[in-house]
Amino acid sequence: MQTGKVTVLGSNGHIGNAAMIAFRDADWQVTGLGRSNRKPVAGTQFFKGDADEVAVVRAAIAEADVVVHALHLRYHQWGDGRAEKQLQVVLDAMAGSGKTLLFPGTIYNYRAGDRTIAPGLRQSGEKPRGEIRIRLEQMLRDAAASNGFQVIILRAGDFFGPGNRGEWFDAAMLMDYAKGRLYHLGDLETRHSWAYLPDLARAFTVLAAQRGEMKAFENFHFAGHWVNHGQVMAATQNALPRPVKIAPLPWWMLRAVGLFNPVMRDVYRMRYLWRNEMELVDPRLDALLGPGFTTPFEVAVAETVSELVAGRSAEKQAA
Repeated sequence: MQTGKVTVLGSNGHIGNAAMIAFRDADWQVTGLGRSNRKPVAGTQFFKGDADEVAVVRAAIAEADVVVHALHLRYHQWGDGRAEKQLQVVLDAMAGSGKTLLFPGTIYNYRAGDRTIAPGLRQSGEKPRGEIRIRLEQMLRDAAASNGFQVIILRAGDFFGPGNRGEWFDAAMLMDYAKGRLYHLGDLETRHSWAYLPDLARAFTVLAAQRGEMKAFENFHFAGHWVNHGQVMAATQNALPRPVKIAPLPWWMLRAVGLFNPVMRDVYRMRYLWRNEMELVDPRLDALLGPGFTTPFEVAVAETVSELVAGRSAEKQAA
């Protein structure tokens, strides 16, 4: 088991902030890179800079053994080569370093009809987002083969966790909580892959610690929680301080808003993820993590929902 120094690129983001905490708690020396330190993590260091500049990234990772790629563009900014350009900066900064790059993969690389998604399954994603993600991972594979550093991809389902804003719990399921409504995103019996961010971040630390036993390019799938929308509704209701009415998400409304809001337009395009069962599986990763690794689903939802509701209440009182 290896530890050492890690730099998290994009330390203010959802996965970046979770990674900062997880690596710190696993006794790594942690540095975060960002334009500002909006989410400071005690016991870590911060490097202020723009991740769009190769020199900045190279300086931020100079002492690191492991680099976590937690940079993220808003959905509507992925096109026109911008996602590839963002990744290329990191690859250029990593070239010849012998370091390990940890990269969060997505389920977008696969099709709606892919029911069981193992690491060896061919990638053929839904347009346009899936095609972009496939190109990014090909860039990573090529770089690991020729640019002198290791790449480990850890793929997961939809993120949730305390402190996150703008994700599905906040922006969709509980968007009308003040009106007493809770929305489910698909048929109540349809299952979906979820990743509780504190668990996913800890999984990154496990892979980083065992990187010396791995090949130059690795691809793992994090199973997380495979539950149906009815289970999500039940766990969420149990965590809320007052009763709510359950209703299907009005996707038509997101489509209408998407006519003038590019983010909502792309969110609407992703509705296939909630209407189709796409399960991430990886016995190899399960063995590395060991039994009982993930936080029980009801506990994870309660921690997420309780913090969200408390945060909204505090914001309302402060207004």
